[in-house]
Amino acid sequence: MADVKYLKDFGEAEILRRLQQFCPAEIIGDDGAVLAFPPQESLVVTTDILVDGVHFSDRTMPAEKVGWRAVAANLSDLAAMGATPIGITVGLSLPPETPMLWLDQLYQGMAACLSRYNTPLVGGDLTRSPVKTVAITALGTVSPNRIIQRTAARPGDAIVVTGHHGDSRAGLELLLEPDTPAAQGLAAGDRQALIDAHQMPLPRLDALNYLTALALTWPLAGMDSSDGLADAVLQICQCSGVGAVLQADQLPISPALRRYQPPEISRQWALYGGEDFQLVLCLPTLAAQSLLQMLPGQGAIIGQITVDQTV
Repeated sequence: MADVKYLKDFGEAEILRRLQQFCPAEIIGDDGAVLAFPPQESLVVTTDILVDGVHFSDRTMPAEKVGWRAVAANLSDLAAMGATPIGITVGLSLPPETPMLWLDQLYQGMAACLSRYNTPLVGGDLTRSPVKTVAITALGTVSPNRIIQRTAARPGDAIVVTGHHGDSRAGLELLLEPDTPAAQGLAAGDRQALIDAHQMPLPRLDALNYLTALALTWPLAGMDSSDGLADAVLQICQCSGVGAVLQADQLPISPALRRYQPPEISRQWALYGGEDFQLVLCLPTLAAQSLLQMLPGQGAIIGQITVDQTV
């Protein structure tokens, strides 16, 4: 068996050279990356930090999945603003005893997610720390008249969500408690689908073409559901000065989750589980119906915005 190599066995310059293979050669090498983007567009910047023992652990996620999920979380924030990604930077704080294999696999996961969305890794930094920390800044661009913000919800708007909610929470439960009767009775395909929802979420950049077209005609309010579906609706209402009514029977709960947990728990996870990285949007009913036609089977109207500032 080959000896395990740790970060402490390498110098910083050597580690950085190793990581540069994941970056476009024409962009890296200077003190900063120079990125071009279309004229008359606005720059959107978002940063997310993942900490070992808080947002990920070896018990629930190998390094490759940590990398994928860290990138997906940031790209989801760009999608929620209507922005197209143009690059990310990565800041790492790692213990010297971290295996080099863990770092390699982390970047392999990042590269896999970035490749899916045609987004380059354009730089970053590396330092020592007693705790593994992955900090990503994502950059995107959007036309000013197509920006999706939390302040644009109006009474009468339909509340639309993409995808299913609660699956990520279910996947985490399966990873933490794999031997419960409910987990043991779940079909292998359902189990893997729920675990994938937690470890490898898909940011909804695929919806941007439809959303930007709608934004030319109707104002759109929205955000992603990384902190939970109910929290997203609440934050939109607070920012817009409106209220909302949700229909519990319209919550987008996947068949796999319904087979795993009873209705009460499924609804609770759908509303409060978080980390599904779907979009929560508020727009006129006609626009909402048009969006659902363009995203067949990938969304639902779950309620309506009201004048009364309660949710």
